[in-house]
Parts: sequence; structure tokens; C-alpha cells
Amino acid sequence: MNQEAQVQVMGLWGSPFSKRVEMVLKLKGTPYEYIEEDVYVQKSPMLLKLNPIHKKVPVLVHQGKSIAESLVIVEYIEDTWKTSYPILPRDPYERSMARFWAKYVDDKVMLTLWKACWGPESEREKMVEEAYEDLKYLEEELGDKQFFGGETIGFVDIAADFIAYWFGIAQEASGVMIMTAEKFPKLQRWSQNFVGNNIIKEVLPPKEKLMALFKAQFGNNASN
Repeated sequence: MNQEAQVQVMGLWGSPFSKRVEMVLKLKGTPYEYIEEDVYVQKSPMLLKLNPIHKKVPVLVHQGKSIAESLVIVEYIEDTWKTSYPILPRDPYERSMARFWAKYVDDKVMLTLWKACWGPESEREKMVEEAYEDLKYLEEELGDKQFFGGETIGFVDIAADFIAYWFGIAQEASGVMIMTAEKFPKLQRWSQNFVGNNIIKEVLPPKEKLMALFKAQFGNNASN
């Protein structure tokens, strides 16, 4: 059976995790059917069947088999469509380092940035300081490269899509300015390169829609 047959992505329009999957499929030129899943309103029977453990998106369905968790899905796509637009290095050490930084972004940086904008007022100052520290390591790792993956978008860039796009809008909506051009010029340059990529542009959710969502979120947490 053709590897590209029956590729479906169950996702949520504003989720950076869902968009990771679409970004990689687009970069590799792999056709897919997108299924919007509004997990905040009602989780569909299809989602509950395909991802019964976490009950969340994204979920990739390929030839009738389902895979959950965004970075696991991204690696599955990489292993399945190896010849088109590789996003992980071939060298074992470089490959392990890409996984390390992607995990750092997922487990540490995103949570800190989220809390810096959405967290309780009493903890926000501490979270902002921690966010500066977390981003400093990424700034150093990026160095003078165009992307974390070198000259082309790679695994770490995809993992850090929230930092490149979503976080800038969150800062604007909340007034909490952390990743500025003055403090993080390399990350700002990388962000512009990433968001400016024509294929990535196709996948990104509308800024105005995200802004409205974030402002509603900040409003809900204003009394925390």
C-alpha cells in the first residue's frame, strides 16, 4: 500500500502541538486529511477510540493505525518518509542532541513561558526570571545558525514552534515582554526566519484569532 494513503491528522486550530504535525507533513510534501477536534467542547468518539489514554490531540492516523503525542508523531513521520526533507540529523550524537533540546523545550521552556504569562500574580515575577534563564540557553544553543537544525528547519525548530509564533502573540496580549530583540536577538532572528517560511506560514493559525483567545484567557486569570 502507498505510504501516503490514509493519512489523517486530528488536531485543534490553535494548538502548537497539533501544528507541529502539520508542519512536518507539509515540509515533507505528504498529503493528509485534517480533522478539527474541539476538545474543549466535546471529545468525539473517534478521538476517545484512537487516543483513549490521554484523550487529546494531536493524533495521526496512518493506514488505520493511530499515533499520539506530537513529538512521537513527528519522529514517526520522519521514519516513515525518510527520503523527503529530513528533519533529524543522521549523525547519532547530533540526533540525540536534537531530541534533548526538543525535550527541554517541551518539559521546561514552554511551561515556564506559559506560567510567566498566565500564572498567579504572586508567582509571575519568579516565572519571568526563570523564563529569561531558559531562553538564554536556547539563545546560546542557536548561536549564529539560521535554524536550530542548521540551514533548514529541523526537529528542534518544529518543537519550538510555540516560542517562534504563539509566544510573541501571548506577550502582546498580556503585556509581559520577555523575548525581546534587545535581550534575545538570535532567537528573534530565528523566529522571523521560521515564521517567514512559506510552508510554515500555510499552517500557522490567524494572529487575530489567537490574540482574541489569549486575551480571553488572560481575562479569566486576571484575579488569580
